Amino acid sequence: MQKRLNSLIRVPLIFAVFVLLGLSFGYLTFKILSFSRTVEVPSIINMTLLEANEALSKAGLYLKIEGEDYDSLVQPGRILRQDIPAGNKVKEKRSIKVVVSKGPRAYSIPLIVNETLANAESALLQKGLRIGKIIYVHSDSIEKGRIVSQKPEPDERVNDTLSVLVSLGPHELTYYCPDFQNKSIENAKEIAEKLRLQLEIKGTGNVVDVQKPKSGTIIKTGDKIYLEMKEETIND
Repeated sequence: MQKRLNSLIRVPLIFAVFVLLGLSFGYLTFKILSFSRTVEVPSIINMTLLEANEALSKAGLYLKIEGEDYDSLVQPGRILRQDIPAGNKVKEKRSIKVVVSKGPRAYSIPLIVNETLANAESALLQKGLRIGKIIYVHSDSIEKGRIVSQKPEPDERVNDTLSVLVSLGPHELTYYCPDFQNKSIENAKEIAEKLRLQLEIKGTGNVVDVQKPKSGTIIKTGDKIYLEMKEETIND
C-alpha cells in the first residue's frame, strides 16, 4: 500500500519537474536569443533630434547626446556626428551617441585689404581664422602681392576661412620704347609715369643724352629705362 502511494506521488512530481525545467530552458533560450539579436544602425546625420530619436526607436535603438560642436554646413540643432556609422550591425537596445551641431562659429574679422598675403595670414591666425581660397587678379591701383578684397568683410559673419583677391599688379602692355633723348628730366618722368616705366637716372644734367634701351625697342610695362643726363639748353 505504501509503495503504491509513493508511486502515485512520484509521477506528478516528476511531471512538475519536467514542466519547470521546460519553462526554465524556454526562458533562457528567449533571453539568449533576445541578447544576441542585432539590428542595422540607420543614418541620422543632419536630422533633428526628434527625427533621429524616431529613426533609432524604429530600429530598436536609443539616442544619447554626447555633446555639441561648431560646423559651417550642418544647421544648429541637427545631428553632426554619430559614433556608430550607418549600416553597421549592433545589438538591439544599444545607445547611439551623437554630437549636435551648434552652427557656424562667429568671429571678429580683421580688415586685411591692402595687406601683404603674409601679414594677412598672420593677423588671421591670431583670430583663429585662415585663408581658404586665394584668387590672383590684375590691379592698376593695388601693388603686386597685396590683397585687393576679402570675403567675408569685417561686418559679415564668417565660419573659419576667408577668400581673398591678391593683386598681380597692372596688366603687362608691350609697346615701342619712346624717344627720351634731348628731353628734359621733368618731361622724361612724365612719359615714364604714363607708360608705367621705371627710370634709373645717372648724371647731374638737365637733358637726356643717352637712353637704354634705344628708342623703338619692344618694351613692356614695369620695365626699367636707363637715362644719362647732360647739361644743355632745353628745347622741348
